[in-house]
Amino acid sequence: MIWEDPITNCHMSTDKFPPDNDAIALLPLFHRLDMDCISLVSNGEQAQHAATKLQAATAWGFDTESKPTFRVGEVSTGPHVLQLATMDHAWVFQLHDPDCRAVAAQLLAQEGIVKAGFGLGDDKKRIRSKLGIEPQGIVEINTLFRQLGYRKELGVKAAVAVMFNQRFIKSKKASTSNWALPNLNENQLIYAANDAYAAIRVYAALQALSNE
Repeated sequence: MIWEDPITNCHMSTDKFPPDNDAIALLPLFHRLDMDCISLVSNGEQAQHAATKLQAATAWGFDTESKPTFRVGEVSTGPHVLQLATMDHAWVFQLHDPDCRAVAAQLLAQEGIVKAGFGLGDDKKRIRSKLGIEPQGIVEINTLFRQLGYRKELGVKAAVAVMFNQRFIKSKKASTSNWALPNLNENQLIYAANDAYAAIRVYAALQALSNE
């Protein structure tokens, strides 16, 4: 099937698929943010400072983390962590502090700023439940890839491979760690921050493609 892509106005096949894991493993590494460009936000004062910095951007990479549930019927109390990133910095909000949680809610409810990420359906549901707000400006990046003809949903690893021809590393150990801990370790911070950072990088690249 051939169609006209609404972003590029080019005729193209809908039969597009991301590279498989074996192909991705051969790619050069995606340059992730290190700790110098990552801020942990765990109280109201830090949250207000982060909010001021974030307001300078028109779009943020967005993701959340929740403590895993392992028992049948166990209900998650997440999200426990919110990540927001610009093109050069990421902030990791711990949501156990009420003042920090209030600022996070205000940021997510703010209109006029894009919050872009991958697989955000569950994130939005948990945010509504925990923060009591309807997040605004949410952009599911897979929607943009579908407009480009990708039939299979892309995660962040596949999206980075498609857009930058690079390999994004995700730690299984960090992803299933306890995000409700009062003190997050460095591996957790790097994992969380870079999920949001990769999202804003991919979103910006897609926007640049659409403007060509």
